[in-house]
Amino acid sequence: MKQDQMAWVWLILAGLLEIVWATTMKLSNGFTVLGPSVVTVLLLVVSFGLLAMSFRTLPAGTGYAVFTGIGAVGTVIVGAVLFDEALTGMKLVFIATLLIGVIGLKQVTGGESA
Repeated sequence: MKQDQMAWVWLILAGLLEIVWATTMKLSNGFTVLGPSVVTVLLLVVSFGLLAMSFRTLPAGTGYAVFTGIGAVGTVIVGAVLFDEALTGMKLVFIATLLIGVIGLKQVTGGESA
């Protein structure tokens, strides 16, 4: 796999881990529950490590926007499914907008490097 393709793999994994550590952060109840607190910190470190690895090849602005987009969309969905957080029509519109932005950034960053 080429270096730029690996950078996207690292970035997507980092974003997916962001969803998990944000979820465990919620479960940590403000870092007052030990297990979820430890998992949150460990996954946060791994997630940011993967993000940093992707920055070796990808532009920082694109990488960070995609990272936060994946995390935001995923965390909203997890919140709705696991925590009964409201998923209104307007939230769905803005999730779609974020997804379009993330996909668009991926498309226009094809051969661009850091």
